[in-house]
Amino acid sequence: QVQLQESGGGLVQAGGSLRLSCVASGRSFSSLTMGWFRQAPGKEREFVAAIKWSGRVTQYADTLEGRFTISRDNAKNTMFLQINSVKPEDTAVYYCAADYSMNWVRASRASEYAFWGQGTQVTVSS
Repeated sequence: QVQLQESGGGLVQAGGSLRLSCVASGRSFSSLTMGWFRQAPGKEREFVAAIKWSGRVTQYADTLEGRFTISRDNAKNTMFLQINSVKPEDTAVYYCAADYSMNWVRASRASEYAFWGQGTQVTVSS
C-alpha cells in the first residue's frame, strides 16, 4: 500500500510560480510511476504530467505550453511539480497519483493509477 500527501498549494498571483510536492509513504517508492492530475471546478480531472521511476523519462499534457516541470527525488520519496507563469485557468485541485505496474503509454489516464493523494488547492488570482 502507498499513501500520498500533496503540499505546496495556495493562492498565487498570475505570472508567479509555485512548486507542489507529493510525499509517498510505503514501500519501494523508487519503483513507482507517478503522475500529477488536476481538477477545476465543474470540470473533469485532467492529466498534467507523469514521471517514470528513474526520473529521466517524463510525459506532459500537450496543452500545458511548457510551463510545468515534473521531477522526483527518490532518496526523499518525493515528487514535485514546478508551475511557472501561472494563469487563472491553472486554478484547480492538484492530485498526485502512483502505480507500480502501469503501461507507460497510458500514463495520461487516471484509471491507470492505483494510489491517489487527497489533493492540494491552487488558486491563481488575476
